Amino acid sequence: MANVSTLDSSLADRLPIQSATLFEAKAYKKLTFEAIAKELGRDEVAVAAIFYGQAQTSPEDVEKLATILDIEHNKLEDLLAGFPFRGHTMDMPPKEPLIYRIYEIVQTYGYAYKAILNEKFGDGIMSAIAFSTKVEKETDKDGNNWAVITLRGKW
Repeated sequence: MANVSTLDSSLADRLPIQSATLFEAKAYKKLTFEAIAKELGRDEVAVAAIFYGQAQTSPEDVEKLATILDIEHNKLEDLLAGFPFRGHTMDMPPKEPLIYRIYEIVQTYGYAYKAILNEKFGDGIMSAIAFSTKVEKETDKDGNNWAVITLRGKW
């Protein structure tokens, strides 16, 4: 059986109102973000971002999510109306260990990334709007699992 992420109760008061409804339905149906993403036709990170109120949905997303999660369409449409409320869910620096480790990676390698990107692309920044990301799992020949996080942004 797959591991199913549920709503971390310590975040609940910092998340938009739709998060509780989405996570409750996800947990009840025992769906992973990957399973929802396949049915929705979106990337699993984008789907998770919707649940955390960090990404916007299209009318088609709302219709499909209502069906996938068995949430009444009009209720979900009302909950997901408006714009995402990005960046308000965590303290800086992050306290959650995994998120802190990603933050630590940026602290450690941030200037190295910047220097190499500037060498390859010239002056500028990578977009977080014209952007995609994905998470993959690799297993090496010794059976060790490795996390692969890809960040792809327009320059």
